[in-house]
Amino acid sequence: MSEETTRLIAIDDHEMENASGPNLFGLPTPTATEANAPKQPFVIGVSGGTASGKTTVCNMIIQQLRDHRVVLVSQDSFYRGLTPEESRRVHEYNFDHPDAFDTEQLLDCIQKLKSGQSYQVPIYDFKSHSRLTDSFRQVNASDVIILEGILVFHDRRVRNLMNMKLFLDTDDDVRLARRIKRDIVERGRDINSVLDQYAKFVKPAFDDFVLPTKKYADVIIPRGASNHVAIDLIVQHIRTKLGQHNLCKIYPNLTAIQSMFQIRGMHTLIRDRETSKHDFIFYSDRLIRLVVEHGLGHLPFTEKQVVTPTGSVYTGVDFCKKLCGVSIVRSGESMENALRACCKGIRIGKILIHRDGDDNGKQLIYEKLPKDISERHVLLLDPVLATGNSASQAIELLTQKGVPESHIIFLNLISAPEGIHRVCKRFPLLKIVTSEIDVALNEEFRVIPGLGEFGDRYFGTDD
Repeated sequence: MSEETTRLIAIDDHEMENASGPNLFGLPTPTATEANAPKQPFVIGVSGGTASGKTTVCNMIIQQLRDHRVVLVSQDSFYRGLTPEESRRVHEYNFDHPDAFDTEQLLDCIQKLKSGQSYQVPIYDFKSHSRLTDSFRQVNASDVIILEGILVFHDRRVRNLMNMKLFLDTDDDVRLARRIKRDIVERGRDINSVLDQYAKFVKPAFDDFVLPTKKYADVIIPRGASNHVAIDLIVQHIRTKLGQHNLCKIYPNLTAIQSMFQIRGMHTLIRDRETSKHDFIFYSDRLIRLVVEHGLGHLPFTEKQVVTPTGSVYTGVDFCKKLCGVSIVRSGESMENALRACCKGIRIGKILIHRDGDDNGKQLIYEKLPKDISERHVLLLDPVLATGNSASQAIELLTQKGVPESHIIFLNLISAPEGIHRVCKRFPLLKIVTSEIDVALNEEFRVIPGLGEFGDRYFGTDD
């Protein structure tokens, strides 16, 4: 889509009532060339006036795309350090002018990230109006790169690196009120200086430099972060571009691990009825380990910096401390070793559910769970999600024990659409992580194409 023919579409909630047809809101449609090109990060530019809600919208997109690696790069990180003369006359300096930014370095950053390289993003101190000389933020290659800032659309070279461009159209009075609150609370300024800077530099710069770039936007979002309809549509489009399964577009709490030849190869082996028990166990264990590792990535984390043996600073995360595993007996027990290998000393509970029920019709036969399970994040283990009956009963038991629904991550190797619908609709806050979504259930409620009775094949009781 060329800059001259860019379609400007304003998305608003009331327009949904009259919505129909494909590509309704003017989102960019992939061309044949794009479809066959090697996969590259999806770059999103988010622009708008000061305090229009850019960071909030970016964070909302990141939260909904948590099954992908997403990084946020702020144009504010690339402010030039002021010269001594500029520092002495800082109240006369226009921070909203394009010349205030080091656009060449910003361009270099996005080009390197898009090519799969990591980048050391500078850290800017707004109180001293200078960059920190001994610190930086390490940003690694990701599936999605979000670049936000008031002037990210100003330079043609930066614009051309973007796959999608969003402009937040927020009321001027709302933006001014937000800026006053932000600069006083976060940047230690007084209201008079904030208002003086706004009238002298911010508003004129918005009219001269920011507002004219609105014409380059693919999507214009009225009301910014409060327009949930627009943000949901944008996330759905990004998922489509990234090749997500259709069910993952419907249920944001469902994650299907991105398929690759290694994963497809292992699925081919464990699904083959001629595969030996030894090979079935070996390749099932490999897949289980991948699912467990991916599931652990959905746990909450806190940022942590450490010093490496080379004396460099690495910015990483600290593991979630309070978690446990719960296996649905007996197939779920096949996943316990992988969980123990990933989480040293983790506690594991068990739930036994009879699919047809005992003589009294009771399906929950046995449960043994940690006493403090209500305080933990729970990894629920079962290799196959078929009808979703056993999973739903296990989840219901966990919530009755006080585990918040949002603290449960259900891990399995394959999922049937029927089971996904059942579990996701009943427990919308729970997360499901699977390595493959199958076609359907047959009349006997067996997953098709499936892999047979997983427990019998894994534990050697299928003879």
